[in-house]
Amino acid sequence: MRCEKKGSDKPPWLKKSLPRGGDYQRVRNLLSKAKLHTVCQEANCPNMFECFSKNTATFMILGSVCTRNCRFCNILNRLPMPVDPDEPLRVAKTARDLKLKYIVVTSVTRDDLDDGGAAHFADTIKAIKSLLPNNTKVEVLIPDFQGDLESLKIVIHAKPDVLNHNIETTPSLYSRVRPEANYYQSLELLQNAYSINSSTGVSMPIKSGIMVGLGETMGELEQTMQDLHDHGCSIITVGQYMQPTKSHLKVEKYYTPDEFKELEKAAQQIGFKKIASGPFVRSSYNAKQLYSS
Repeated sequence: MRCEKKGSDKPPWLKKSLPRGGDYQRVRNLLSKAKLHTVCQEANCPNMFECFSKNTATFMILGSVCTRNCRFCNILNRLPMPVDPDEPLRVAKTARDLKLKYIVVTSVTRDDLDDGGAAHFADTIKAIKSLLPNNTKVEVLIPDFQGDLESLKIVIHAKPDVLNHNIETTPSLYSRVRPEANYYQSLELLQNAYSINSSTGVSMPIKSGIMVGLGETMGELEQTMQDLHDHGCSIITVGQYMQPTKSHLKVEKYYTPDEFKELEKAAQQIGFKKIASGPFVRSSYNAKQLYSS
């Protein structure tokens, strides 16, 4: 049986008060001045005010336009702009200005590029590592690179501290939620990342994330978590899908905090080393705390 569909009104545990003061406007100004994008802004993340107020953000490289049109995502889909060769250094300089010690870098999907943008990821990692202190950590949240192994190697050889690729949902929902992606291709990417990492003797955690509330069953979620663990993931995030606009997929169910605890317990039993499960959890939300826990 699929999860029961709920009404369109958000439940009380999803009502979030905006933080006051802090560095919210300073972060916005720095990003604007550097002409940088963040997934926080482009994807209309519900945690944006909180994260900006805590002096952090998730950098989104390779522009703000995606070559795919996933039905859950608020990022624009149209012909993308050329790659900006100066962007990696601007990301590094802005991270330095923000005094970040843990930096998350993601991107739109760029199927128009031969390497899917892998070299640009590598340049960004190297720029951060060269400009910031040695103890600075870099997590990358990468697209699937259409399954290209050489593109994946380019990113891993740049030595990020965590490699993240979100599976997003269960296989039965892919044709509706992610019609231009492939569940098993994403699993293979994660497995390849784990294998490459193991062959180098470097301990780089492999991470993935799932959205809930799109019509999946608890059994399907548990199987997806098992698949991720079987393919090398040791860190997992589970969060509530929230409809960004009326033209996107509707929420089929709002999971309760207790149900998120059940999913956390299931992930623990499967063997994940680090788990973040909750209504507002996103793959890069409190990423430093999850890495350090």
